[in-house]
Order: sequence, then C-alpha cells, then structure tokens
Amino acid sequence: MPESLAPDAAAMTHAARAALARTFRGSELRLEHLVCDETGVLLIEGEARDVATKKQALRIAAIASGAQGLVDRLHVQAPPVGDSAIRSRLGKMFAADPRFEDFIVEQDLDASPLVERREIVVAPPAAPRGRLTIEVRGGVVTLDGTAPSLVRKRLAGAMAWRTAGVRDVVNGLAVEPPEDDGPDQLEEAVREALDGHPLFDDAQIKVGVFGDAVRLTGLVHSEEARAAAEEEAWRVLGVDDVVDEIEVRPAT
Repeated sequence: MPESLAPDAAAMTHAARAALARTFRGSELRLEHLVCDETGVLLIEGEARDVATKKQALRIAAIASGAQGLVDRLHVQAPPVGDSAIRSRLGKMFAADPRFEDFIVEQDLDASPLVERREIVVAPPAAPRGRLTIEVRGGVVTLDGTAPSLVRKRLAGAMAWRTAGVRDVVNGLAVEPPEDDGPDQLEEAVREALDGHPLFDDAQIKVGVFGDAVRLTGLVHSEEARAAAEEEAWRVLGVDDVVDEIEVRPAT
C-alpha cells in the first residue's frame, strides 16, 4: 500500500479499480491514474472509448468507492485534430444553427488563462439572449457564457461532442435567469439533440426520463440509426444512463 494513502482511501481506490476492471475491457477504458485522497475525493484520469463508456465508468467508480467527490479527467478517444480546426468547426456549426441565432458566438483564440483574445463569429441583429464562448485546448472543449434556458445549455454541450477530434466537453454555460431542473427539462434537451439528425426523423423516437436515466423507444430503419440515437442521448449533460429499446425494422 502506498504510504501516501490512508487505509480508507486505499480501500476506496481498490474498490473503484476492481469494479472498473470487472466491467470494461482494456480497449474500452484505459486508466492512467485512479486514486482516492484522504478527503474521499476520487480522481480518474485516462481515456474511454466513447461518451457512454466515460459516463458509465465515472458512475461505477463513484458507487463502488463510495467517494465523497469526483475529479473527472477521463477523456474520450478521438482522431488527432488541431485545436484551431475544432474551434473553427464549432463556431461555424453554432452560427449556422437557428436555435442559436439569438446568441453571440465567439471563439477564444488563446486558451492561456493569462491571455484573452476573442473573435466574434456571429452576433444577432437584435439584443442577444445568450453568449457562447468556445475554447479548445488539447481537444477539450470548454463552453463559457450564458444561456437563456437549461435546454439550450444542454443542447450546446451535446452539439459540441459531434465535432471530430473532441476529447471532452466542459459545459460552463450559466443559465440566466436561473431555472429549476427536472425530468421535463432533461427530456426536452434530449429531444432537441435528436432533432434534425440525418439518419432518422426525431418523431420516430420517443423519450422518457426517470431521474438521470433516459429511455428511448420507437422504430428506426437501421442499426446505424439506432446507435446514433443512443449516442446523442448520452451526449446530453445530466444523462447518466440510457436504456435503448428502439426497434430496428429495415425499410421495405
């Protein structure tokens, strides 16, 4: 046992590591660092296959260890893409989406905490209802600013995950004015994330929410569409479990 770990912290670390080893193969989850400190905070650092694996791993580790807090440095496997290219693609995506037409969208051209060099991508003609600042560093996207609703905040985060090369999304958007969260807000955010997907009509898929779990039902015409719908649901902030009961029936 490392001398730096108190006995309880060591036991919590071991419990988290054992639970993850039982659940995931090495190709799905590669841990670089996993340790619980003397205050009961669990640090997880490494790489997950996808967003679903990342969220499942964090939940399993937290439950198995009984940690009092969690430091998430678990990123998702992604092809190597330059930060400037990711930032540019995100800016264009948000600028082209009518659901963000009342936002000021800007890029932070220097991710250094000591330097602020922002470039406005688009500004609405009328008074803006939100402001979205995009920062990318090492494939990790940070969204800052304000959003007029929890649904729009969650939609922004889900959309950011779609861009090639993104390894993680830190959604720091503040909701102004503040609003209470609940199943209706989470359900609406998942519906918004599904809206307009090229592989399926979002009306084909029904969304139910139970706590932080989302249940998807309905009918699509391919396994690719079913997997895409589940992936979109996992990308929404606040979704910690997805029950995929979508049926696949090839078109005739």
